[in-house]
Amino acid sequence: MNRLNAKELRTGERDAKLLKKIKRNPIYVVCDDVLDTYNTGSIFRLCDAVAVERLYLCGQTETPPNPRIKKASVNTWQWVDWRYKETVAEAIGEIKEDAPGVRIAAIEQHEKSLPLSAYQPEFPQVLIAGNESYGISPEALALSDKIIELPMFGVNRSLNVMVCLGIILYKMIDYLPKNKLVLK
Repeated sequence: MNRLNAKELRTGERDAKLLKKIKRNPIYVVCDDVLDTYNTGSIFRLCDAVAVERLYLCGQTETPPNPRIKKASVNTWQWVDWRYKETVAEAIGEIKEDAPGVRIAAIEQHEKSLPLSAYQPEFPQVLIAGNESYGISPEALALSDKIIELPMFGVNRSLNVMVCLGIILYKMIDYLPKNKLVLK
C-alpha cells in the first residue's frame, strides 16, 4: 500500500480505492468530552496509525472541519471513519449493534482500575478516553467492563489523553491475532 508523508496528507484528497484496501483492526475509540482540538486532531492521527475500525467524538468534543483538528491530524480526519454522538451511551449502543460481544475499557485513574501491565484486551474492543481535566464521566465509567490506568512514578499525576491512548492502543496491537493484525 502507498503510505503518504505529512506533506502529501496535508495536500492530498481522500482516495476511495486506498481507503478500501485498509484492513481495519477491531478497535473502537470513544472520546468523552475531549476539549482540546489539538488532542482531538492527534487522536485522529493515532486512530489512522493503528487502523481503528471507528472513532466516536462525544459530548463537547469538537468535530471536523475545524482548522486546529485539521492541522493536528495532518488531514487524517478525512481517512478515519468517525462519527459524532451526543453521549458515550449512544456511541456504545451503536458499536454494540455493529460488533456484538464488544468489550469496553475506560482509561482512567480509579479505585477499580487495573494497571496497564495487567490489561489483556479482548476483541472487538472499545477504548474510552476522557476529558483532559475531569477524566471520564461517571456514566461512561458505568458502561465499562474494565478500567485501565497507566502507573505514574514521578511527581505528575497524569499524562496527556492522546499519549495515554497511544500507549494503550499500541499495547493492544500485540494482542491481536496475527491473522487480524494490520501490518504491511
